Amino acid sequence: MARSPTSLVFKVNRREPELIAPAKATPHEFKDLSDIDDQEGLRFQVPLIQFYHYDPSMQGKDPVKVIREALAKTLVFYYPLAGRLREGPNRKLTVECTGKGIIFIEADADVTLQEFGDVLHPPFPGLEELLFDVPGSSGVLNCPLLLVQVTRLKCGGFIFALRFNHTMCDLSGIIQFLKAVSEMARGEQAPSVPPTWERHVFQARSPPRVTCTHREYEEVVDTKGTIIPLDDMVHRSFFFGPAEITALRGFAPPSLRHYSSAELLTACLWKCRTAAIRPDPDEVTGMALVVNARFRLNRPLPEGFYGNALAFPTAVATADNICCNPLGHALELVRKAKAEVTEEYMQSVADLMVIKGRPLYTVARTYIVSDVTRAGLGDVDFGWGKAVYGGPAKGDVVPIPGYGNFCIPFKSRKGENGIVMPICLPSNAMERFEAELGKMLKASPNNKSVSIASAL
Repeated sequence: MARSPTSLVFKVNRREPELIAPAKATPHEFKDLSDIDDQEGLRFQVPLIQFYHYDPSMQGKDPVKVIREALAKTLVFYYPLAGRLREGPNRKLTVECTGKGIIFIEADADVTLQEFGDVLHPPFPGLEELLFDVPGSSGVLNCPLLLVQVTRLKCGGFIFALRFNHTMCDLSGIIQFLKAVSEMARGEQAPSVPPTWERHVFQARSPPRVTCTHREYEEVVDTKGTIIPLDDMVHRSFFFGPAEITALRGFAPPSLRHYSSAELLTACLWKCRTAAIRPDPDEVTGMALVVNARFRLNRPLPEGFYGNALAFPTAVATADNICCNPLGHALELVRKAKAEVTEEYMQSVADLMVIKGRPLYTVARTYIVSDVTRAGLGDVDFGWGKAVYGGPAKGDVVPIPGYGNFCIPFKSRKGENGIVMPICLPSNAMERFEAELGKMLKASPNNKSVSIASAL
Protein backbone atom coordinates (compact mmCIF):
# COMPACT_ATOMS: atom_id res chain seq x y z
CA MET A 1 0.00 0.00 0.00
CA ALA A 2 1.28 3.47 -0.84
CA ARG A 3 2.17 5.70 2.07
CA SER A 4 -0.11 8.53 3.09
CA PRO A 5 0.90 11.52 0.94
CA THR A 6 0.95 13.76 3.99
CA SER A 7 3.68 11.62 5.60
CA LEU A 8 5.68 11.06 2.42
CA VAL A 9 9.34 12.07 2.73
CA PHE A 10 11.73 12.10 -0.20
CA LYS A 11 14.90 13.79 -1.40
CA VAL A 12 15.22 16.04 -4.44
CA ASN A 13 18.56 16.70 -6.10
CA ARG A 14 18.48 19.92 -8.09
CA ARG A 15 20.92 21.29 -10.64
CA GLU A 16 21.81 24.95 -10.48
CA PRO A 17 18.97 27.15 -11.80
CA GLU A 18 19.54 28.42 -15.33
CA LEU A 19 17.97 31.08 -17.51
CA ILE A 20 16.22 29.92 -20.68
CA ALA A 21 16.10 32.65 -23.29
CA PRO A 22 14.08 32.58 -26.53
CA ALA A 23 15.67 30.28 -29.10
CA LYS A 24 15.91 33.18 -31.58
CA ALA A 25 16.43 36.92 -31.29
CA THR A 26 13.27 38.78 -30.24
CA PRO A 27 12.31 42.49 -30.25
CA HIS A 28 13.62 44.66 -27.42
CA GLU A 29 10.62 46.84 -26.69
CA PHE A 30 8.33 48.04 -23.91
CA LYS A 31 4.73 46.82 -23.63
CA ASP A 32 2.20 48.26 -21.20
CA LEU A 33 0.10 45.87 -19.17
CA SER A 34 -3.62 46.53 -19.00
CA ASP A 35 -5.34 48.29 -16.12
CA ILE A 36 -6.83 44.92 -15.18
CA ASP A 37 -3.38 43.24 -15.23
CA ASP A 38 -1.54 45.59 -12.93
CA GLN A 39 -3.95 45.87 -9.99
CA GLU A 40 -2.49 45.18 -6.56
CA GLY A 41 -4.49 41.97 -6.15
CA LEU A 42 -2.65 40.30 -9.03
CA ARG A 43 0.87 41.28 -8.00
CA PHE A 44 1.94 37.85 -6.80
CA GLN A 45 3.27 34.54 -8.10
CA VAL A 46 0.92 31.60 -8.80
CA PRO A 47 2.22 28.01 -8.39
CA LEU A 48 0.92 25.16 -10.59
CA ILE A 49 1.91 21.50 -10.68
CA GLN A 50 1.42 18.57 -13.06
CA PHE A 51 2.22 14.89 -12.46
CA TYR A 52 2.98 12.58 -15.40
CA HIS A 53 3.20 8.79 -15.64
CA TYR A 54 6.04 6.96 -17.36
CA ASP A 55 5.15 6.23 -20.99
CA PRO A 56 6.99 3.29 -22.63
CA SER A 57 6.54 4.89 -26.05
CA MET A 58 8.80 7.73 -24.89
CA GLN A 59 11.64 5.39 -23.93
CA GLY A 60 14.99 7.14 -24.35
CA LYS A 61 13.51 10.64 -24.28
CA ASP A 62 14.34 12.90 -21.36
CA PRO A 63 11.44 15.14 -20.25
CA VAL A 64 13.92 17.71 -18.93
CA LYS A 65 15.63 18.07 -22.31
CA VAL A 66 12.39 17.97 -24.29
CA ILE A 67 10.67 20.61 -22.16
CA ARG A 68 13.75 22.84 -21.89
CA GLU A 69 14.05 23.02 -25.68
CA ALA A 70 10.29 23.48 -26.13
CA LEU A 71 10.28 26.39 -23.70
CA ALA A 72 13.05 28.17 -25.62
CA LYS A 73 11.17 27.73 -28.89
CA THR A 74 7.85 28.87 -27.41
CA LEU A 75 9.40 32.00 -25.88
CA VAL A 76 10.19 33.20 -29.40
CA PHE A 77 6.43 33.69 -29.82
CA TYR A 78 5.71 34.64 -26.19
CA TYR A 79 8.80 36.83 -25.87
CA PRO A 80 7.26 39.27 -23.32
CA LEU A 81 7.36 36.40 -20.80
CA ALA A 82 11.16 36.38 -21.18
CA GLY A 83 11.32 40.03 -20.11
CA ARG A 84 11.11 41.94 -16.82
CA LEU A 85 8.42 44.15 -15.31
CA ARG A 86 9.08 47.83 -14.64
CA GLU A 87 6.88 50.22 -12.68
CA GLY A 88 6.28 53.74 -13.96
CA PRO A 89 4.29 56.79 -12.81
CA ASN A 90 1.02 56.06 -11.00
CA ARG A 91 2.22 52.47 -10.43
CA LYS A 92 1.67 51.60 -14.08
CA LEU A 93 3.35 48.31 -15.02
CA THR A 94 5.24 47.81 -18.26
CA VAL A 95 7.14 44.75 -19.40
CA GLU A 96 10.54 45.43 -20.87
CA CYS A 97 11.06 42.70 -23.45
CA THR A 98 14.71 42.07 -22.64
CA GLY A 99 14.90 38.45 -23.78
CA LYS A 100 16.78 37.60 -20.58
CA GLY A 101 14.67 34.51 -20.12
CA ILE A 102 12.84 32.47 -17.52
CA ILE A 103 14.25 30.35 -14.70
CA PHE A 104 14.53 26.62 -15.33
CA ILE A 105 15.49 23.96 -12.79
CA GLU A 106 16.43 20.37 -13.61
CA ALA A 107 15.89 17.91 -10.76
CA ASP A 108 15.66 14.25 -9.75
CA ALA A 109 13.67 12.80 -6.84
CA ASP A 110 14.12 9.43 -5.12
CA VAL A 111 10.39 8.73 -5.13
CA THR A 112 7.87 7.14 -7.49
CA LEU A 113 4.58 8.62 -8.62
CA GLN A 114 2.79 5.71 -6.92
CA GLU A 115 4.21 6.74 -3.55
CA PHE A 116 2.33 10.04 -3.75
CA GLY A 117 -0.84 7.98 -3.40
CA ASP A 118 -3.78 7.43 -5.67
CA VAL A 119 -5.49 10.69 -4.76
CA LEU A 120 -3.42 13.68 -5.85
CA HIS A 121 -4.65 17.01 -4.51
CA PRO A 122 -3.28 20.00 -2.55
CA PRO A 123 -1.51 20.22 -0.19
CA PHE A 124 1.33 18.24 -1.79
CA PRO A 125 4.20 16.81 0.25
CA GLY A 126 7.60 18.33 -0.48
CA LEU A 127 6.18 21.10 -2.64
CA GLU A 128 8.97 23.47 -1.63
CA GLU A 129 11.43 20.95 -3.13
CA LEU A 130 9.39 20.29 -6.28
CA LEU A 131 9.02 24.02 -6.97
CA PHE A 132 12.11 25.57 -5.46
CA ASP A 133 11.96 29.27 -4.60
CA VAL A 134 15.22 30.46 -6.12
CA PRO A 135 16.50 33.33 -3.93
CA GLY A 136 15.62 36.67 -5.46
CA SER A 137 13.14 35.21 -7.95
CA SER A 138 9.79 35.64 -6.23
CA GLY A 139 9.32 39.38 -6.58
CA VAL A 140 7.02 41.09 -9.03
CA LEU A 141 9.29 43.81 -10.44
CA ASN A 142 12.66 43.25 -12.14
CA CYS A 143 12.45 39.45 -11.71
CA PRO A 144 11.98 36.54 -14.12
CA LEU A 145 8.29 36.18 -14.95
CA LEU A 146 8.26 32.39 -14.99
CA LEU A 147 9.99 29.69 -12.99
CA VAL A 148 9.81 26.08 -14.20
CA GLN A 149 11.10 22.95 -12.48
CA VAL A 150 11.02 19.53 -14.10
CA THR A 151 11.70 16.69 -11.64
CA ARG A 152 12.34 13.15 -12.87
CA LEU A 153 10.92 10.36 -10.69
CA LYS A 154 12.35 6.89 -10.02
CA CYS A 155 9.49 5.25 -11.90
CA GLY A 156 10.24 7.10 -15.13
CA GLY A 157 7.45 9.61 -14.63
CA PHE A 158 8.08 13.26 -13.91
CA ILE A 159 6.64 16.35 -12.26
CA PHE A 160 6.30 19.65 -14.09
CA ALA A 161 5.94 22.59 -11.69
CA LEU A 162 5.60 26.21 -12.68
CA ARG A 163 5.27 29.56 -10.97
CA PHE A 164 4.06 32.55 -12.98
CA ASN A 165 3.65 36.26 -12.36
CA HIS A 166 -0.12 36.80 -12.23
CA THR A 167 0.07 40.30 -13.69
CA MET A 168 1.21 38.79 -17.00
CA CYS A 169 -1.42 36.07 -17.39
CA ASP A 170 -4.51 34.62 -15.83
CA LEU A 171 -5.00 30.85 -15.69
CA SER A 172 -6.49 30.73 -19.20
CA GLY A 173 -3.50 32.67 -20.49
CA ILE A 174 -0.85 30.50 -18.87
CA ILE A 175 -2.61 27.34 -20.07
CA GLN A 176 -2.55 28.75 -23.60
CA PHE A 177 1.21 29.22 -23.18
CA LEU A 178 1.68 25.69 -21.79
CA LYS A 179 -0.31 24.16 -24.63
CA ALA A 180 2.02 25.97 -27.01
CA VAL A 181 5.01 24.50 -25.13
CA SER A 182 3.46 21.04 -25.37
CA GLU A 183 2.96 21.46 -29.13
CA MET A 184 6.62 22.40 -29.54
CA ALA A 185 7.60 19.44 -27.37
CA ARG A 186 5.70 17.16 -29.75
CA GLY A 187 7.48 18.55 -32.80
CA GLU A 188 5.41 21.49 -34.03
CA GLN A 189 7.22 24.56 -35.36
CA ALA A 190 4.70 27.18 -34.18
CA PRO A 191 1.78 27.36 -31.76
CA SER A 192 -1.60 26.43 -33.24
CA VAL A 193 -2.97 29.58 -31.58
CA PRO A 194 -0.56 32.50 -32.16
CA PRO A 195 -0.35 34.74 -29.08
CA THR A 196 -1.56 38.32 -29.23
CA TRP A 197 -0.80 41.10 -26.73
CA GLU A 198 -3.71 43.54 -27.27
CA ARG A 199 -3.77 44.65 -23.61
CA HIS A 200 -5.39 47.93 -24.67
CA VAL A 201 -8.81 46.23 -24.62
CA PHE A 202 -8.75 46.52 -20.82
CA GLN A 203 -7.30 50.02 -20.52
CA ALA A 204 -9.11 52.79 -18.65
CA ARG A 205 -11.15 55.36 -20.52
CA SER A 206 -10.12 59.00 -20.77
CA PRO A 207 -11.32 60.36 -18.49
CA PRO A 208 -11.91 57.26 -16.35
CA ARG A 209 -15.33 56.86 -14.74
CA VAL A 210 -16.69 54.16 -12.44
CA THR A 211 -20.13 53.16 -13.67
CA CYS A 212 -20.78 49.94 -11.69
CA THR A 213 -20.86 48.98 -8.04
CA HIS A 214 -17.68 47.19 -6.98
CA ARG A 215 -18.10 45.74 -3.52
CA GLU A 216 -14.88 43.80 -4.08
CA TYR A 217 -12.79 46.99 -3.84
CA GLU A 218 -14.58 48.69 -0.95
CA GLU A 219 -12.43 49.63 2.01
CA VAL A 220 -13.65 47.48 4.89
CA VAL A 221 -12.29 48.22 8.36
CA ASP A 222 -11.94 44.98 10.30
CA THR A 223 -13.17 46.49 13.57
CA LYS A 224 -14.33 43.20 15.08
CA GLY A 225 -11.10 41.28 14.66
CA THR A 226 -12.53 38.67 12.33
CA ILE A 227 -9.48 38.34 10.11
CA ILE A 228 -8.46 34.73 10.62
CA PRO A 229 -5.35 34.18 12.79
CA LEU A 230 -2.57 32.49 10.86
CA ASP A 231 -1.45 30.24 13.72
CA ASP A 232 -3.00 26.83 14.36
CA MET A 233 -4.24 26.58 10.76
CA VAL A 234 -5.43 23.20 9.45
CA HIS A 235 -5.53 22.19 5.77
CA ARG A 236 -8.12 19.64 4.73
CA SER A 237 -9.52 18.70 1.34
CA PHE A 238 -13.16 17.72 0.79
CA PHE A 239 -14.36 15.65 -2.15
CA PHE A 240 -17.81 16.25 -3.57
CA GLY A 241 -18.80 13.44 -5.88
CA PRO A 242 -22.14 12.78 -7.59
CA ALA A 243 -23.83 11.72 -4.33
CA GLU A 244 -22.76 14.81 -2.38
CA ILE A 245 -23.63 17.22 -5.20
CA THR A 246 -27.02 15.55 -5.71
CA ALA A 247 -27.69 15.89 -1.98
CA LEU A 248 -26.86 19.60 -2.03
CA ARG A 249 -28.99 20.18 -5.12
CA GLY A 250 -31.96 19.20 -2.99
CA PHE A 251 -31.73 22.61 -1.32
CA ALA A 252 -31.82 24.62 -4.55
CA PRO A 253 -35.24 26.08 -5.41
CA PRO A 254 -36.78 25.15 -8.78
CA SER A 255 -36.57 28.81 -9.82
CA LEU A 256 -32.77 28.58 -9.87
CA ARG A 257 -31.79 26.80 -13.05
CA HIS A 258 -28.53 26.45 -14.94
CA TYR A 259 -26.22 26.85 -11.96
CA SER A 260 -22.95 24.93 -11.94
CA SER A 261 -21.77 22.43 -9.34
CA ALA A 262 -18.98 24.87 -8.42
CA GLU A 263 -21.51 27.65 -7.80
CA LEU A 264 -23.54 25.30 -5.59
CA LEU A 265 -20.41 24.33 -3.63
CA THR A 266 -19.41 27.98 -3.29
CA ALA A 267 -22.77 28.75 -1.70
CA CYS A 268 -22.41 25.69 0.55
CA LEU A 269 -18.92 26.81 1.56
CA TRP A 270 -20.15 30.34 2.34
CA LYS A 271 -22.85 28.99 4.62
CA CYS A 272 -20.75 26.37 6.44
CA ARG A 273 -17.66 28.54 6.77
CA THR A 274 -19.62 31.48 8.16
CA ALA A 275 -21.11 29.22 10.83
CA ALA A 276 -17.67 27.79 11.56
CA ILE A 277 -15.84 31.08 12.17
CA ARG A 278 -18.74 32.46 14.29
CA PRO A 279 -18.86 36.15 13.36
CA ASP A 280 -21.37 38.44 15.06
CA PRO A 281 -24.85 37.90 13.55
CA ASP A 282 -24.98 41.43 12.12
CA GLU A 283 -21.47 41.31 10.64
CA VAL A 284 -21.39 41.65 6.86
CA THR A 285 -19.61 38.80 5.11
CA GLY A 286 -18.53 38.65 1.49
CA MET A 287 -18.07 35.81 -0.99
CA ALA A 288 -15.87 36.90 -3.89
CA LEU A 289 -15.85 34.91 -7.12
CA VAL A 290 -13.06 34.72 -9.68
CA VAL A 291 -14.93 35.19 -12.96
CA ASN A 292 -13.39 34.73 -16.40
CA ALA A 293 -14.88 37.58 -18.44
CA ARG A 294 -13.71 36.24 -21.81
CA PHE A 295 -17.17 35.07 -22.78
CA ARG A 296 -19.08 37.93 -21.16
CA LEU A 297 -17.93 40.72 -23.49
CA ASN A 298 -19.91 42.27 -26.32
CA ARG A 299 -16.81 42.06 -28.48
CA PRO A 300 -14.85 38.81 -28.30
CA LEU A 301 -11.24 39.15 -27.19
CA PRO A 302 -8.66 38.72 -29.96
CA GLU A 303 -7.78 35.07 -30.47
CA GLY A 304 -4.56 34.28 -28.67
CA PHE A 305 -5.02 36.92 -25.95
CA TYR A 306 -3.18 35.70 -22.86
CA GLY A 307 -3.57 38.60 -20.43
CA ASN A 308 -5.85 38.85 -17.43
CA ALA A 309 -9.57 38.91 -18.17
CA LEU A 310 -10.67 38.39 -14.58
CA ALA A 311 -13.20 40.03 -12.32
CA PHE A 312 -13.89 39.46 -8.63
CA PRO A 313 -17.60 40.24 -8.12
CA THR A 314 -18.60 39.87 -4.48
CA ALA A 315 -21.86 38.72 -2.95
CA VAL A 316 -22.49 40.25 0.48
CA ALA A 317 -24.87 39.46 3.34
CA THR A 318 -24.87 39.50 7.12
CA ALA A 319 -23.71 36.36 8.89
CA ASP A 320 -27.22 35.86 10.28
CA ASN A 321 -28.71 36.17 6.80
CA ILE A 322 -26.42 33.47 5.43
CA CYS A 323 -26.64 31.09 8.38
CA CYS A 324 -30.39 31.29 8.99
CA ASN A 325 -31.62 31.07 5.41
CA PRO A 326 -31.65 27.96 3.20
CA LEU A 327 -28.69 27.12 0.97
CA GLY A 328 -30.73 28.26 -2.03
CA HIS A 329 -30.58 31.84 -0.71
CA ALA A 330 -26.76 31.88 -0.69
CA LEU A 331 -26.75 30.25 -4.14
CA GLU A 332 -29.04 32.99 -5.47
CA LEU A 333 -26.68 35.68 -4.12
CA VAL A 334 -23.68 33.94 -5.71
CA ARG A 335 -25.44 33.69 -9.07
CA LYS A 336 -26.54 37.33 -8.94
CA ALA A 337 -22.99 38.55 -8.21
CA LYS A 338 -21.54 36.48 -11.03
CA ALA A 339 -24.14 37.82 -13.48
CA GLU A 340 -22.94 41.38 -12.82
CA VAL A 341 -19.79 40.81 -14.88
CA THR A 342 -20.31 42.39 -18.29
CA GLU A 343 -18.14 44.37 -20.71
CA GLU A 344 -19.19 47.59 -18.96
CA TYR A 345 -18.33 46.05 -15.60
CA MET A 346 -14.81 45.22 -16.79
CA GLN A 347 -14.36 48.72 -18.21
CA SER A 348 -15.54 50.15 -14.89
CA VAL A 349 -12.96 48.04 -13.03
CA ALA A 350 -10.17 49.30 -15.30
CA ASP A 351 -11.29 52.89 -14.68
CA LEU A 352 -11.49 52.30 -10.91
CA MET A 353 -7.90 51.04 -10.93
CA VAL A 354 -6.65 54.31 -12.37
CA ILE A 355 -8.83 56.50 -10.15
CA LYS A 356 -8.02 54.71 -6.88
CA GLY A 357 -4.37 53.80 -7.49
CA ARG A 358 -4.76 50.10 -8.37
CA PRO A 359 -6.12 48.92 -4.98
CA LEU A 360 -6.18 45.44 -3.49
CA TYR A 361 -9.53 43.68 -3.47
CA THR A 362 -11.21 43.52 -0.08
CA VAL A 363 -9.79 40.86 2.25
CA ALA A 364 -11.42 41.67 5.60
CA ARG A 365 -14.57 39.60 6.17
CA THR A 366 -14.38 38.29 2.61
CA TYR A 367 -13.57 34.87 1.15
CA ILE A 368 -12.66 34.19 -2.49
CA VAL A 369 -13.33 31.08 -4.58
CA SER A 370 -11.89 30.22 -7.97
CA ASP A 371 -13.49 27.50 -10.11
CA VAL A 372 -10.82 25.76 -12.21
CA THR A 373 -12.88 22.65 -13.00
CA ARG A 374 -12.96 23.51 -16.71
CA ALA A 375 -9.52 25.11 -17.01
CA GLY A 376 -7.92 22.10 -18.74
CA LEU A 377 -4.47 22.23 -17.15
CA GLY A 378 -4.46 18.45 -16.86
CA ASP A 379 -4.87 18.18 -20.65
CA VAL A 380 -1.40 19.61 -21.33
CA ASP A 381 0.54 16.79 -23.05
CA PHE A 382 4.30 17.14 -23.54
CA GLY A 383 4.39 13.75 -25.27
CA TRP A 384 3.87 11.55 -22.21
CA GLY A 385 0.08 11.81 -22.27
CA LYS A 386 -2.23 13.89 -20.13
CA ALA A 387 -1.32 14.71 -16.55
CA VAL A 388 -2.47 12.45 -13.73
CA TYR A 389 -3.06 15.71 -11.88
CA GLY A 390 -2.79 19.17 -13.34
CA GLY A 391 -3.86 22.19 -11.35
CA PRO A 392 -3.05 24.53 -8.47
CA ALA A 393 -0.05 23.52 -6.40
CA LYS A 394 -1.65 25.03 -3.30
CA GLY A 395 -5.26 25.20 -2.17
CA ASP A 396 -5.17 28.92 -1.40
CA VAL A 397 -6.30 31.33 -4.13
CA VAL A 398 -4.51 34.27 -2.51
CA PRO A 399 -1.09 34.24 -0.79
CA ILE A 400 -2.73 34.51 2.67
CA PRO A 401 -3.85 31.07 3.97
CA GLY A 402 -7.51 30.79 4.91
CA TYR A 403 -8.91 33.51 2.66
CA GLY A 404 -9.84 31.53 -0.42
CA ASN A 405 -9.76 28.20 -2.19
CA PHE A 406 -10.07 26.52 -5.57
CA CYS A 407 -12.72 24.16 -6.91
CA ILE A 408 -10.54 21.52 -8.59
CA PRO A 409 -11.67 18.66 -10.88
CA PHE A 410 -10.93 15.33 -9.21
CA LYS A 411 -11.39 11.59 -9.60
CA SER A 412 -11.86 9.60 -6.40
CA ARG A 413 -10.42 6.20 -5.53
CA LYS A 414 -13.73 4.72 -6.72
CA GLY A 415 -13.30 6.35 -10.12
CA GLU A 416 -16.01 8.94 -9.50
CA ASN A 417 -15.57 12.34 -11.14
CA GLY A 418 -16.23 15.26 -8.84
CA ILE A 419 -14.75 18.37 -7.29
CA VAL A 420 -12.19 18.66 -4.52
CA MET A 421 -12.09 21.80 -2.36
CA PRO A 422 -8.96 22.35 -0.24
CA ILE A 423 -10.02 24.29 2.87
CA CYS A 424 -7.78 26.06 5.38
CA LEU A 425 -9.19 27.07 8.79
CA PRO A 426 -8.09 27.28 12.43
CA SER A 427 -8.39 23.80 13.97
CA ASN A 428 -11.46 24.53 16.09
CA ALA A 429 -13.20 26.23 13.16
CA MET A 430 -12.36 23.24 10.94
CA GLU A 431 -14.17 20.93 13.37
CA ARG A 432 -17.23 23.15 13.27
CA PHE A 433 -17.02 23.39 9.46
CA GLU A 434 -17.08 19.60 9.13
CA ALA A 435 -20.01 19.39 11.55
CA GLU A 436 -21.98 22.02 9.61
CA LEU A 437 -21.29 20.32 6.29
CA GLY A 438 -22.27 16.94 7.75
CA LYS A 439 -25.53 18.34 9.07
CA MET A 440 -26.33 19.92 5.72
CA LEU A 441 -25.73 16.71 3.79
CA LYS A 442 -27.76 14.72 6.28
CA ALA A 443 -30.69 17.17 6.15
CA SER A 444 -30.88 17.25 2.34
CA PRO A 445 -34.16 16.14 0.74
CA ASN A 446 -32.00 14.17 -1.71
CA ASN A 447 -29.85 12.54 0.97
CA LYS A 448 -29.29 8.82 0.58
CA SER A 449 -26.99 8.17 3.52
CA VAL A 450 -24.38 10.65 2.30
CA SER A 451 -21.85 11.48 5.01
CA ILE A 452 -18.83 13.69 5.56
CA ALA A 453 -16.64 10.62 5.01
CA SER A 454 -15.67 12.25 1.73
CA ALA A 455 -13.14 14.43 3.57
CA LEU A 456 -9.75 13.46 2.11
